[in-house]
Amino acid sequence: MEKLYDLIIIGGGTAGLTAAIYAGRAKLRTLVIERMDIGGQIRITSEVVNYPGILVTSGPAISDDMKKQATNFGVEFVSDEVVSVDFTKPIKELRTHVNEVYKAIGIIIATGARPRKLGFEGEAEFAGRGISYCATCDGEFFTDKNVFVIGAGFAAAEEAVFLTRFAKKVTIIAREPEFTCPKTIADKALSHPKIDVHFNTEIVYAKGTFVLKEARFINNVTKKTWDYHVEQGDNNFGIFVFVGYEPLSNVFKGHIELDKMGFIPTNEDMATNVPGVYAAGDIRPKRLKQLVTAAADGAIASTAIEKYIDDTKSEQNIKVEKPEVTTFFDEQSIAQIKYVMERTSHKIAVHALVKEDDVLSNNIKNFLAEFAELTDKVEVKIEKVGENAELQSQITLFPAIAIMDKNGKYTGASFQAVPGGHELESFILAIYNAAGPGQAIEDDLRNRIAKLPKVNLKIGLSLSCTMCPDVVQAAQRISILNDNVTAEAINLQYFPNLRDEFNIMSVPALIVDDNEVLFGKKTLEEVVTYLENVRG
Repeated sequence: MEKLYDLIIIGGGTAGLTAAIYAGRAKLRTLVIERMDIGGQIRITSEVVNYPGILVTSGPAISDDMKKQATNFGVEFVSDEVVSVDFTKPIKELRTHVNEVYKAIGIIIATGARPRKLGFEGEAEFAGRGISYCATCDGEFFTDKNVFVIGAGFAAAEEAVFLTRFAKKVTIIAREPEFTCPKTIADKALSHPKIDVHFNTEIVYAKGTFVLKEARFINNVTKKTWDYHVEQGDNNFGIFVFVGYEPLSNVFKGHIELDKMGFIPTNEDMATNVPGVYAAGDIRPKRLKQLVTAAADGAIASTAIEKYIDDTKSEQNIKVEKPEVTTFFDEQSIAQIKYVMERTSHKIAVHALVKEDDVLSNNIKNFLAEFAELTDKVEVKIEKVGENAELQSQITLFPAIAIMDKNGKYTGASFQAVPGGHELESFILAIYNAAGPGQAIEDDLRNRIAKLPKVNLKIGLSLSCTMCPDVVQAAQRISILNDNVTAEAINLQYFPNLRDEFNIMSVPALIVDDNEVLFGKKTLEEVVTYLENVRG
C-alpha cells in the first residue's frame, strides 16, 4: 500500500527534529528524510552550553535525544536524499536517491547549508591533500601536525579548539580585525595555549608537491606577506576552511521562491510562496544561525502547517492512514533494509573473511549476525582468513565482507569496514545490484563499463564522511557489472598503513591500482570517464 503522510520534513537537523517533535505530538503522520547523520551541523559540536535549560551537553547527545523524543511521538525516519520534487498538487511528491516516491500534504524544508569555499590558489588542487572543510572527518589525519584554520566566525573558533585534540599547533587566519562569534567562544580560542590568531590576515596561496608544503598569507592592512613552510621532520600540514555556508536548496529551484543567495524566504509562520510548503532553520535567510533559533523555526513551522494540513484534508477529502506501532532496535536501519530486500530478485550470500582476536573482525561478525535477522534474502557465511583460498585471492585486505552474485560468484565488491553509518546504504545497494534487478542504468553507460580493463579500486573512507558513499557506490556498481574490476570499501581507521602509504589526509580517497589517488565526491559517470581515459 502506498504511504501517504500528513507531513514530510526534509532534513534532520535541529529545525527538522523540532518540527518533527511538534508534529508527532499533534498526532500527524510524519516522516523525516535525512541524507546524513541526524542532528545536522550541531552534531559535530563537541560542547553545547548556550541552549536554555541545559547547562552543558554535546551536539551528538542533544541530537540523539531530540530524535528519541520524535520517535516516541511516532515520527518515522529514513536515511535518503531527495533528488526531485513536485509541489504543484494538494498532495506533494518527493523522489529520492534510491528512486522511492514519498507523498505528503505538507512539506517542511530544513535542509540547512554547507561550507563555502574561498577560491584561493591551490584550494581546489589540494582539497583532500591537506585542505579540508570538516574537522570531525579529517582532524585525526593531522595528528601532531601544524594546522591553519581560515575564518573568524563561530565555526572557525569552535573547530580550531576541536582540532587542538590532534594538531601540534593551530593557527587561525582571520581577515576581520576580531572574531565575529560570541565572546565566550572567541575567548576559548584566544586563550588556548595551542592556538595562535592572526587578525586582518588572508591566505594568498597554498602549494606543495603531492601534499601541502607551503602557504603564503597577507596582512590586509599593512599589505605585508609572510610564508609558512612545512617544519623539518613533518611531511605536510593542514588547512581547514570555515568561512560560512551556502544553502542546500538546488533541488527546489523552479519549485519555490529562492533569494539571490539561494536561501528560501518565508513569512513569520515559516511559509514559503507555495501553499503547504514551509521552511525552517539555516535554509532561511536569517541573522542568527544558532541551535535556539533553529528550534524556534521548527516549532513555528510545525504548528503553522498543522492548520494547513487539517484544512486540506477536509477540503480534498483526503484520509491519511496511521502507521502500525512497531518497536525497532534500530528503526532507521530496519526501514532501509526491508525496503530494498523486499525488491531483490534472488537470494545471495555475503562472505565474511575474518581474523581471530581482531576488533574489526568481531564488529563485522556482530553486524552481519544482526543483519541476517532482518531478511531472508541474504545468507551470511563466516570464514577465517585462509579457509577460502579462491575468494581470498581476489581480495587485497582483511578482514573483509565479500558480496557474491546470484550464482555464488564474487562480484568484486567488498567492505573492509562495518558498513554502518553513511555506508549502510552502500552495503544495501551492493546487495541489491548483485541480487538483481539492480539500479537502473543507461545502456550506453553499461556498455562503457563492460569495456573497462582490469583494475583494482580501493575507496578509503570514514563512517562519518557524507561524501564517501557516492564513491563507494559508483566503484562497486562498476565492479558488479564488470568482472575485471574489484572495488574495496576500506575504513582507514583500521588500515593506517594504507593511509600512510598514500598520504591520505581526506576522504573519500579513490586509489586506482595502488597508484593514482583521487580525492573528493565522484559520480558513476566521473569514475567511468576517468578509468576510460587513464586505463583505456
